[in-house]
Amino acid sequence: MNLIDVHCHLDGDCYGDLEGLINSVLASGVKKLIVAGVDLNTGRFNKSLSEKNACCYYTVGFHPTELKAYREGDLEKIAALANCGKCVAIGEIGLDYHYPDTDKPLQRRILTGQLTLAHSLGLPVVIHSRDCAEDMLSIIREYKEYLTCGALMHCYSHSPEIAAELEKYGFYFSFGGTSTYSGSKRARKSIAAISSERLLTETDSPYLPPLSKKGVFPNTPASIPEITANMAEIKGVPAEQFADIVWHNAHALFTKL
Repeated sequence: MNLIDVHCHLDGDCYGDLEGLINSVLASGVKKLIVAGVDLNTGRFNKSLSEKNACCYYTVGFHPTELKAYREGDLEKIAALANCGKCVAIGEIGLDYHYPDTDKPLQRRILTGQLTLAHSLGLPVVIHSRDCAEDMLSIIREYKEYLTCGALMHCYSHSPEIAAELEKYGFYFSFGGTSTYSGSKRARKSIAAISSERLLTETDSPYLPPLSKKGVFPNTPASIPEITANMAEIKGVPAEQFADIVWHNAHALFTKL
């Protein structure tokens, strides 16, 4: 079975033996990982990790909640880190209005700058979008011409109706461990509604463990088989067939895989 985790975080100390972790992930059947960046330091870490591990690829970009570290000129540094055959996208970028002290204008400015950068580099984008549906849709509509290299809405949490509009702009959608819970009705409805040719699997490790690992930290990319089987059940197809669809989708979006 061809299994892939299109969005995980492997930096930090929570995993302990990282080499051992990657070996356990490969043993679970997961063949490829895309390690997501949230700032320059994680981008550098991910680049190094990918150069040492054939199964790893990476993204680089500024996450909307990590902008306190952002400095003018950092877009050029992102571009330099992206200048590698194993950098598959600019990300994780986006908007996150969850916290009360959010600087919304700054988030919007840095997002649009990174969308423009990705387009200039010929790379897709990986977007984080939380509690910001109206503003996110507004930016996507305005910048749709900058999304021609592809876009992923990771850990999709908006409505099936918004997903239908985003599909018109060529978006893909990934879902993780939270979609395995029966109470995650919106995610499960979205998986059912979105075309299988636009779906991807992720863990967002070390966060968001699936049902069988509820309360476990860290979550790991070895959860992908459970997430894949759950999404396949929702779509009403065998897990192996769905895994092949996801594998094809991932390579269609991330052409450097």
